[in-house]
Amino acid sequence: MSLFDDDFYSTKVSRRARSEQMEPMPPRYGFKIRWTPVRIAFMSSFVSALAAVLLFSLIFDSSGRAAIKPVSANTIQVMDPYERPIHAAAKIGPAVVSIINEQKASPGRKQADEGNGESPYQTASLGSGVIYEKAGGKARIITNYHVINGAESIKVVLADGQVRSAKLLGKDQITDLAVLEVDGKGIETTAEIGDSTALRDGETVIAIGNPLGLGDSLTMGIVSKTRRLIPVSLNQDGVYDWEQEVIQIDASINQGNSGGALIDLNGRLIGINSMKVADYGVEGLGFAIPINNAMPIVDSLIEYGKVKRPYLGVYTLDLEQYFAQQAFSDSSKKKPDSKDSGLELKLPKEVKRGVIILEAVGPAKKAGLNFNDVIVKLDRQDIGSMMELRKYLYTKKQIGDTIEVTYYRDGELNTASFTLAEMTEEED
Repeated sequence: MSLFDDDFYSTKVSRRARSEQMEPMPPRYGFKIRWTPVRIAFMSSFVSALAAVLLFSLIFDSSGRAAIKPVSANTIQVMDPYERPIHAAAKIGPAVVSIINEQKASPGRKQADEGNGESPYQTASLGSGVIYEKAGGKARIITNYHVINGAESIKVVLADGQVRSAKLLGKDQITDLAVLEVDGKGIETTAEIGDSTALRDGETVIAIGNPLGLGDSLTMGIVSKTRRLIPVSLNQDGVYDWEQEVIQIDASINQGNSGGALIDLNGRLIGINSMKVADYGVEGLGFAIPINNAMPIVDSLIEYGKVKRPYLGVYTLDLEQYFAQQAFSDSSKKKPDSKDSGLELKLPKEVKRGVIILEAVGPAKKAGLNFNDVIVKLDRQDIGSMMELRKYLYTKKQIGDTIEVTYYRDGELNTASFTLAEMTEEED
């Protein structure tokens, strides 16, 4: 009897098969192996043993050590989403520092100077900063202009608590950025610069800083808007002088967080925390300067100590603001005294926006522009406010470029062309 009942697997030829053979089979050469149950069992055992030997040789070398190296932590691409913020914060944490703005102390309020007697300075404000590079034995730090503004001495507190004196390399009020330098000894961690243009609405981000002077802390949220234009009053007089491009986030940014790091979940620096809207009914609305916008400013501050910008040479008042003052005077039944204000504008009725020249200096004065002239165009582009004038100059023109100014004088339209000079710090 065969090992298998099915004729397909039988080693014997059935009677039906023999009867159906019409022609003799061709002669066969070589040996014929009879696959008995014993032989099948033996060959199965042999193949299994051979496979085990080959697998063992792949895993272990001749010395008995594992031949296949384990995957390192750096090559792991998949991570628990709850662990990512922890790793990201730990990666950049040592590069985030506290900034102490010190100004001259008033009598009776001098502070101890680390065992060297009384310091002539006192802490005026606290902020944050980010170490982004080391060069020539020095560590460089990005922070906000308003964090160090007015400082006569600047101290940096590292993540390990060390306090070091800082040198101001450059500052820029318009972009609210400044660069400091400290002794780089012992500083090993610098922030990895990311790409703020790759951000998406809804992406998770982390803000790290020194809120309220309590020490390093972090908050997490999402990107509410990757690009938001915020009007800024540089002199805090209620008149907007500039329009700042920022990343809007819902992570809490409190006093002291300014100048700190905004990072993605890979621990890369994507922004510098700057402003916070804290008004009635508004919470958790924060802003950061995109790192792609900040780095060209930082490079200029290191090279020149400032940002070189073209200079028109006019001190101005927005025409809309002038009309608003006129309307207020009319509503209060008090006519403005033109002799006191000095403004005697003669304009076509359709002209509602422009920039009134209060004083012309430098290039504008040389070109013949005067008090009471109303600028309405630069290079044939409409200009309705000082913010628009400044933005056009700083984004479209360079020092040494020629500019065409269209303006009204005594109701008549005029043009003047002249070369833009470099702005000095006093003229900013």
